Amino acid sequence: MNLVLIAMILALLIPIYVACKDGNIWQTMLAFASIATKTSVTILVVSVLRDDWSIGVVGVIILSVGNASLMLLAQVIKRMSDLLNE
Repeated sequence: MNLVLIAMILALLIPIYVACKDGNIWQTMLAFASIATKTSVTILVVSVLRDDWSIGVVGVIILSVGNASLMLLAQVIKRMSDLLNE
């Protein structure tokens, strides 16, 4: 299980690199959504390994609420750019 956790952390480095490299706001937001999802799944794996369900609840909250707020922010940015272009 520790190898799975190490592989998950290494997979987390890919969207971090994309978020730092690319200047496009949509690619950066997609990278941050990927980071949030991978981090919450990593938290869930750690909670199963430690048999601590309070950590697992935090991972589920991050998984469900984190991406929803990011998509809401994407819609706000899209509407603002549409208003500025008119």
